[in-house]
Amino acid sequence: MEIANHHICPFCNPDKSRVIVANDHAMAIYDGFPVTPGHSLIVPKRHIASFFEATGEEQAAMLDLLTEIRQLLLKERSPDGFNIGINDGTAAGQTIMHLHIHLIPRYTGDTEDPRGGVRWIMPEKAPYWKK
Repeated sequence: MEIANHHICPFCNPDKSRVIVANDHAMAIYDGFPVTPGHSLIVPKRHIASFFEATGEEQAAMLDLLTEIRQLLLKERSPDGFNIGINDGTAAGQTIMHLHIHLIPRYTGDTEDPRGGVRWIMPEKAPYWKK
């Protein structure tokens, strides 16, 4: 289901200077509120909210850009790891209802204890190794 209010969506027509790389179905931009240096977003060109609304071709195009941006970040910023995430739906924390994949470079020492990674969306359940 496409969303009617795409004219106010920040990902539908981003300033061309924000686009790092694009293909026929998706583009990569730097996050406007980066968690770490190089935090990027992979965004489909079609205005859809969920990864599960994307066609197989759109999903493949986004994953191709995810790999391409990872290579670029490795070359330019030398991160030590990555978090990859999608907030799919308001219950999952999605605030912009246009699908986007976060590619967050991680650097040794950027947080005191990175164990658990994306599990920290539920802080009380994240440190499973302490139970």
